Parts: sequence; structure tokens; C-alpha cells
Amino acid sequence: MTGSEVRVLVVDDQRPFRLAAAGMLRRASGFVLAGEAESGEQAVELAVELAPDLVLMDIHMPGMGGVAATARLRELVPSAVVFLCSTYARADLPAEVSTSGAAAYVSKEELAAPLLNELWSAHRPVA
Repeated sequence: MTGSEVRVLVVDDQRPFRLAAAGMLRRASGFVLAGEAESGEQAVELAVELAPDLVLMDIHMPGMGGVAATARLRELVPSAVVFLCSTYARADLPAEVSTSGAAAYVSKEELAAPLLNELWSAHRPVA
């Protein structure tokens, strides 16, 4: 692993999505899976421990959902960029998404290496 790779934390309560996202990251040049979490609570804990560059966060999870986890994570690890993910259409997203601190919303169906590269280029922190 080189220092230029983007370390990604994947957060979703559904294991199939975590596996699919991990596979996509293996194929995406410049990205590496830093860890996986299955809840908002676990995401916050792992983000503090791992300090990922990017977090792919499911919106709807039992317990602490993705919107609340994003807001908490951004308080504790402000350098982490969060992309919220869901199967819902943008029009159906909770209103809190816009104030959560997430940099972008990605439909799970559209999540692929080219889109991830494009979004990261647009939202990565500038040194």
C-alpha cells in the first residue's frame, strides 16, 4: 500500500453490499479497503481508530443510522470525507441528509469505480 491510496471505510448493515463495495474498491485504482462496519455506532468507533480518508455510509441502518453517524463521525474525525449511500431516490432522502456533513450522496446501484473516482476528485481534502 502506498501513501497515495485513499483509505475507505465501508459502512452498511447488509453484508452483501459491504462485499460488493469491497470488490469494487479492489478494482478501483488508488483506493483501498481500510475497514468495514455494520452499524453507525461501529462506524464511529472504527473511524476514530482507523482515520479513513473516505467513508461510504449507508443511510438506513438499525440503531444509529447513517445520517446521525455521519454527523458524529465528522465531529470526531473531521478529515474524513463521507459519501452517503442508499437505494432511495434523491427526492426520498431524509431532510437531515443535507445538514449531516456528508460530501455527496451515491445511489448504491450507481456505485462503481469511475463514479467513485469522479466524486473523490471533486470532494477530496485539499492540502
